[in-house]
Amino acid sequence: MSKTATSVDSETNNSTYRLNHALEAAQKQYTSKNPNSRNAFETAKNSLPGANTRSVLFYSPFPVTLKRARGALIEDIDGHAYQDFLGEYTAGLYGHSHPKIMAAISDALKKGLTLGGPTSSEAQYASLICKRFPAIERMRFCNSGTEANILALSSARAFTNRTDILVIDGSYHGGVLSFAGESPLNIPYPTHRIQFNDSEQAAKRIRAIGSKLAAVIIEPMIGAGGCIPGESEFLMTIREETSKTGALLIFDEVMTSRHGATGLHGMLDIRPDIVTLGKYLGGGLSFGAFGGRADIVDRFDPTKTNAWSHAGTFNNNILSMTAGFTGLNEVFTTKIADSFFIQGEQFRERLKSRLNRLGLPIHLTGMGSMMALHFSSTVPTFPYAPTPIQHKIYELIHLEMMHLGQFYARRGMINLSLPVTVDMCEEFCTALIKTLERFRSEITEALKI
Repeated sequence: MSKTATSVDSETNNSTYRLNHALEAAQKQYTSKNPNSRNAFETAKNSLPGANTRSVLFYSPFPVTLKRARGALIEDIDGHAYQDFLGEYTAGLYGHSHPKIMAAISDALKKGLTLGGPTSSEAQYASLICKRFPAIERMRFCNSGTEANILALSSARAFTNRTDILVIDGSYHGGVLSFAGESPLNIPYPTHRIQFNDSEQAAKRIRAIGSKLAAVIIEPMIGAGGCIPGESEFLMTIREETSKTGALLIFDEVMTSRHGATGLHGMLDIRPDIVTLGKYLGGGLSFGAFGGRADIVDRFDPTKTNAWSHAGTFNNNILSMTAGFTGLNEVFTTKIADSFFIQGEQFRERLKSRLNRLGLPIHLTGMGSMMALHFSSTVPTFPYAPTPIQHKIYELIHLEMMHLGQFYARRGMINLSLPVTVDMCEEFCTALIKTLERFRSEITEALKI
């Protein structure tokens, strides 16, 4: 006989009581420890909706207001110091205020900012990027990963003279290209969705859309949706099927270009038609870029008939070009990039091993220096929407980890940066294991629902 609705509700309430109680205590502790951040939050709401101008930076009950940072350490206005394992959502690869990059920026400032014409710095940086990433034969600069993806998709539609795009359900390619649910702000491209790592579905949908399909845009490892790697068969299927139907394959490597010396497409030996870049490649400053096959990107050549126009006042701004080039050429060299990927793999495996020994329904996914925690009974292979109970667990663990001086994403994303040391990694692991052990019963009971 099935349970009645009343008995199910009663069981749910009993199982989540301890979790709710623990979360309320964590919120109270956090609020009492951060009075200045709370006041700053309330004041900022008078001019900024939700007290911010970048939605991902908000977390309940309010985010700490940051004051300064150096290396892999940050400090808030209440005087608390944190180990930075967020890494500015992968943009902070170099850590904070890297001396080589800061020196290069200081020198560049003496020569002027936006000069109103081409400079040698943009050509120098473009040449370096083309040499570094195998699929990029020609490229264009812009100002963000969002802008890079918009321009890549628009280029694909113009080049193929087709209209439709295919995306991964639950993926994110920018503020107006968000496919986790339905965003009213999305650009109204005719859009189709498939599930990540479902090769059969991908092949069928690409064939079904056929001559209307301009492009498939995909992260070879899902970033914002949970650091979930793409399976080789799945990625190769998309490459083969887009080639057959005449659609372009766009790899969004705004995050994953940090994986090894050649980005994830180079590591996997898959050649997309267009690659988009952003985040750390600006050296800590605003940056975006897209590039790929010469026959596609050369359509932006203004010396040619019917060239596509590409505007953007700050596309070639001196500071981003200088900081980006210095970072990629002098700091994140090919040798360092490859070793950093291995270091990330080793850290994740150590943390995963310790998590497994807890016997809790928690998994760690990712590649290299990017990873994410998942409170679930199975390892996720595609993006998913956390339940309300999972959201509470994420919040509880996040607030307690901040209390222990650890800073990472509320949604469970963890990113390493170059200045993070082995000792810092060990301290982070110890804090996380300690926190999970402390709330073992709350997590276990809540996830039984």
